[in-house]
Amino acid sequence: MLQIAFIRENQEKVIQALAKRNLDAKTVVEEVVELDERRRATQVELDNILAESNKLSKDIGEMMKAGEKAKAAILKEKTVSNKEKSKALAETAEAIAAELTEKLYTLPNLPADIVPEGKTPEENLNVFEAGEIPVLHEGAQPHWELVKKYDIIDFELGNKITGAGFPVYKGKGARLQRALINYFLDKNTAAGYNEVQVPHLVNEASGYGTGQLPDKEGQMYHATVDNLYLIPTAEVPVTNLFRDVLLSENELPILKTAYTPCFRREAGSYGAHVRGLNRLHQFDKVEIVRIEHPEKSYEALDGMVEHVKEILDELKLPYRILRLCGGDMGFTSALTYDFEVFSTAQDRWLEISSVSNFETFQANRLKLRFKDKDGKNQLAHTLNGSSLALPRVLAGILENYQTPEGIVIPEVLRSYCGFDIIN
Repeated sequence: MLQIAFIRENQEKVIQALAKRNLDAKTVVEEVVELDERRRATQVELDNILAESNKLSKDIGEMMKAGEKAKAAILKEKTVSNKEKSKALAETAEAIAAELTEKLYTLPNLPADIVPEGKTPEENLNVFEAGEIPVLHEGAQPHWELVKKYDIIDFELGNKITGAGFPVYKGKGARLQRALINYFLDKNTAAGYNEVQVPHLVNEASGYGTGQLPDKEGQMYHATVDNLYLIPTAEVPVTNLFRDVLLSENELPILKTAYTPCFRREAGSYGAHVRGLNRLHQFDKVEIVRIEHPEKSYEALDGMVEHVKEILDELKLPYRILRLCGGDMGFTSALTYDFEVFSTAQDRWLEISSVSNFETFQANRLKLRFKDKDGKNQLAHTLNGSSLALPRVLAGILENYQTPEGIVIPEVLRSYCGFDIIN
């Protein structure tokens, strides 16, 4: 959530920055400023009445001591009137504040200066590319055919148990999935990320804290009886570990990693591009989260990008990194780098990771602060990244490592899998 003081003092800057997201925010910004002015004016009026009431109470006490009961009675009538006024003003201020918060919830984060202009994914900026695209043998197949051939993932069985988008991993497919999770976690912990296991359902406050609510409410599975949400990413529970927390500056940075299943409704997704593992309703992902000092968060973002690059280099998968344009960035992000792996059998790039800096946007919702060296409370910066999302990494391995004899396991995973080939 954007800070109201910043919006009030930088209206044109906010409007212009959000225009990079192809959002005309002029009306909402003006409404936010007007509501804030009303809220502050109402609060001043309320504070004045409360101050007057406090003085009257003191005066009444002195008059009663002096035996001036008639004068005290007149002032008591005034305090009754003030009490009614203050109650009405408090209710008005609360209603205005609630309306202001709802308006603020509709405004996405401001893009960083280096975010490129653009409306569609085709306008994202390719900033890095590595790895050789393999030349596959004649008769090479996409992963949804390979998993049938080797009986390692069963989409139909998952459809029977739950529905489309909930695959069943079998045999060497399940072991390869587990190997990837363990490998990713080991890489993250070796890089200084502290592993945590977190709940897979979160309350409404947690969803609002990291910005999934209300923006992504339609994409989240909602357990309505208990008003809990299945997590779309470990980012939500891990970052919410620090909701309403005041840190000391020497506690920064904080690095966390977690493995969780993730649940997304993916409403409106259809077509050939969502076949097989390309888009699922339940999938596994290993996440990294950082809580950083504002002066060091972009250095930390660069470090996260290098960390994910190292993992993909070890997997020997062809990949590229995109700096997302304003129109393709997530609601909460100030700057995002997407990693994509090349699927040779599908002849297309598949997104496998997003690494983002949210600056103070999430921290403002979370009330996540730190006390600086001068003793002042500041909002921290939050960052997160997929390290990595499994389905499309697995699809890339199955397709790019296929041979006529079977699917060769990347060397770095063999000790985790306990086998060298799926055949």
